[in-house]
This record gives sequence, C-alpha cells and structure tokens, in this order.
Amino acid sequence: MSYTASHEQFARACRVIPGGVNSPARAFGGVGGNPVFIGRAEGSALYDIDGNRYIDYVGSWGPHILGHGHPAVLAALEAALRRGTSFGAPTVAETELAELVISAVPSIEKIRLVNSGTEATMSAIRLARGFTGRNVIVKFAGCYHGHVDSLLVQAGSAATTLGVPSSPGVPPGCTADTVCLEFNDLNQVADLFSRRATEIAAVILEPVVGNMGVVLPAPGFLEGVKAECRKAGALLIFDEVMTGFRVAFGGAQERFRIRPDLTTLGKILGGGLPMGAYGGRADIMNSVSPVGPVYQAGTLSGNPLATACGLATLRALRDESPYLRLEQETRRLTTGLAGAAQAAGIPHQVAQIGSMFTLFFNSVPVVNYTQAARSDTRGFSRYFWGMLKRGQYLPCSQFEANFVSAAHTPKEIDVTIAAARDVLAEISRG
Repeated sequence: MSYTASHEQFARACRVIPGGVNSPARAFGGVGGNPVFIGRAEGSALYDIDGNRYIDYVGSWGPHILGHGHPAVLAALEAALRRGTSFGAPTVAETELAELVISAVPSIEKIRLVNSGTEATMSAIRLARGFTGRNVIVKFAGCYHGHVDSLLVQAGSAATTLGVPSSPGVPPGCTADTVCLEFNDLNQVADLFSRRATEIAAVILEPVVGNMGVVLPAPGFLEGVKAECRKAGALLIFDEVMTGFRVAFGGAQERFRIRPDLTTLGKILGGGLPMGAYGGRADIMNSVSPVGPVYQAGTLSGNPLATACGLATLRALRDESPYLRLEQETRRLTTGLAGAAQAAGIPHQVAQIGSMFTLFFNSVPVVNYTQAARSDTRGFSRYFWGMLKRGQYLPCSQFEANFVSAAHTPKEIDVTIAAARDVLAEISRG
C-alpha cells in the first residue's frame, strides 16, 4: 500500500496542529510511524486519501455500532440540517432522546445532555460532590474518564496512589482528593472504605474497561463496590461512555444487572456526532441547576444535529436489535484470532464482551492495569502494521478496545482472521 498523500498531509498538519492530530489516540504513537488520513467511510469500510480500503475495527472509537452511513442516521441528519444547526433553546428532540435513554438504561430516571464524554464525567463528579457534601473521588488504574483534571491521576501501581497528577498543567490540589486503586481488587476497596468512608463522595469506574484494552470485571467485583458505596452513603458512577448501548441496549448495567447511582454516556449516544450525557436517580439529578445548586451549562448541549443522529441510532438499535448477531460474529472473530496466535506460538490473551474485544500480546490473563502494562507492545506494533497493510484498520495501541459493527459481514470476519493468521505467522518467524 502507498501512503504518500497521508504522509504529506501529516507533515502539513504538524506545522499547525500539535503532533499533527487533534487527539493523541490518533497519532500512532503506540505503534510508531505516521497516521493515515481518512477521506471517507461507508458501511464497515474506511478509505484513506491514498485510495486504500480498510475493514474498520475502530468505528470512530466506538460510536458507529451500525456502521458508517446508516441510511436512517443519514436521513435524520439531513432533515435536522434543513431545520437548523443550533438554536440555544429547548427542542422536542432533546426530550425524545432523554425519554429513549431513560427507557433503555435501568438506573437513569433523569438525564442532562452535554457535548462529550469528558464533559459528562466532569459534571457527574461535581454533582456527586455537591449532592453528598464530600470531596474524595475513587477511581481505578487504567480506567479513563476523559481529560478531567481531578481524574488525570497516575495509574499502574498495585498500591493505593494518592493525588499524583499524570499530566503537566494539573496542579496537585486538583487531584489531592482523588484516590486511585487497582481494578478488580475488592480488598483495596474495602480497606479504603474502612478508613475513609465518611470522606468518599463517589466511586467512578468503567464497568467493562476499554481504555487499557478490554478488561472485564471479576465475578463479584462490581457488586462489592456497590455494597461498599451503599454502606458509606457514597455514590457509584458507571462510566458507560464506551459500553453504553454497545454491550447491550441498556449498557453494561443491564448486562450485569447492577444499578449505579449515576451513569455517564457518550459515543453511540450521538451516533457519530459530539454528544455526551449524565443521568441517574431523580433525587440526585434534581441537584443540578436550574432546579438545584450544582451548576452546569453548555451552549451547544442538546445540539439538534447530534440529537437527531443519536435518536436515529438508538431507534435503529432498538428496532433492529443486532446484539445477538454482533456478539456471535465478534466471538467467531476472537476465536479465530486466538487460534491464529496459538498456531504461531505467540503468547496471547483475548478479551471479549458483546462487540468489544482486544487481542493482548500477553502471557497472563489481563485483569488490571499492572498486568495490561506488561503486554508486548513491540509485538503488537508489528501486528498492527501487518494488519494495516492487509487492509485491516485496528486501534493504533495495544491498550484500546476494538469494535465490530452491524455492517461487518461474515466474509469480512473471515478475511480478517486470514490476515491475522498471516501476520502472526510472520511475527513468529521473526
């Protein structure tokens, strides 16, 4: 494959944009080399500006569960565009989207629309502190909740880490009340609550982690965290920006039958346009302005274009219900990837739930950040480039989730398995 045009455009972008990209996840930093620039997309495929076609397992990092350019979504967007791009005033569509989310997600009684997942988690944290009158927030290493100052805390230690910012520009005071624990370690959670229960406002976590690769909760972990929160009067926040409407129509909380107090949403919620939301128990949400004292606002919140895309996407998911087929095809894909890695003699682990998956270049099961960080990133880099050259567009990091869409065909799944078999065999041969 030729990437001449992409390389030229990346050099051009680097002159005016930091690192040439508007989000670090796009920079190919985890695999080396330069990113490809995308020109268009259709169904399960991406086409770069050099004319190369790829089977897409990124899906804009999760939103395109229906594939690119679903007819119902395009029709809804075109109709909304003709009515107006932004009003700064209430619309009926905002209420309709809120009602649809509330009917789908078990724990949400009221919801506030915002513009991104980061904005949703930032607002949920403020709301939890305002509602409880407490300051301490508990998060887990490897769970990413957007670039919120109070949640950008250094991760990776099995021991509790207190208030260590992981980015320059985040003052220590912003993270002094953030406690970082190891995911799936219920003993750490119980120990912290035994010492500081009256200080803890909330625990926030991804019920299925997608930001250190896909990591599933151990049996009893989510239930144990919820029990500790309930005893202490702290709130449990599920960050379902990635899992919402992805692992089930009602998200991970439907799948695991656990109701958090607050939930953050994004990605699929906007159908490919910028959209986020936070919602939960009515008594908590009634603390948000203008009803309550916890302030949060946004000029473009509930934007009519994003709302139209979100409504069309959720309605299609509700009516078409592709979840069983998505899970079956994803399991068939991951079984094929595991078989290819085993045949090549490459240490590996495969994590999968619904239509999310990760092939870890790791000899041990990955249940937390410490184990994820031991993955063979050099091996993954070789795998990534080998797959890209065979027309497979994967996340450019070992520590990201892959996504299958309803537009992927069985034949495309077979093509991907065959490509992986070839690439992994090449890696094995050195």
